Amino acid sequence: MKKILITVCIFLAGIFCVNAQTRPPDALIEYRAGNYERSVQICLDEIAENPNNLESHVVICWSLLRLSRYEEALRYARAGRALHRFDVRVTHILGEVNYYLGRNEEAMQLFQDYINAAPEGVRIDLVYYLMGEVFIRQGKFRHADIALSTAIHYVPGNAAWWARLGFTRESAGELSSAIQAYERALALNSQLTDAQRGIERIRRTMGSQ
Repeated sequence: MKKILITVCIFLAGIFCVNAQTRPPDALIEYRAGNYERSVQICLDEIAENPNNLESHVVICWSLLRLSRYEEALRYARAGRALHRFDVRVTHILGEVNYYLGRNEEAMQLFQDYINAAPEGVRIDLVYYLMGEVFIRQGKFRHADIALSTAIHYVPGNAAWWARLGFTRESAGELSSAIQAYERALALNSQLTDAQRGIERIRRTMGSQ
């Protein structure tokens, strides 16, 4: 009986090893593991084999964004949109790419498209945050306040976002609420220099009034 069990175990182990060796590489697993270059290469191979593979276009864009290779990400995102115009992942990617390339109007329109299509989408927090950053670039601080406050509603534990909200309110002249936002940032991360400096600036301003 023991010999039979040993034989079965060896047989099953052999099958497992063969499957492990023949299993195709997974770009998404590599992306989630932080192996972005490897993920890109796997996606390139998949796209070469099947140019209509939308999933490969999505994952390669995520990886290229992490690598700050925005022009390449833009190319594959456009190709992905040609395959499926209304895929919200591609919409978000295009918005983020345009944001990093400084194309504020294009980014804002794409972010709005994402919100309209997926108001509770998995990237909704980041979309609102990046919208806030675009409004800051444009000097629309009250609009930025709304967008950043919405982003924080989804991710209340993000200290950096609280600090940006503090900066936005400071820039709009709302000093008391700016201090509150900076203090919340420091409560989450006491070493956050942006928040520390923000409070110091406001205290100097209020002390000179």
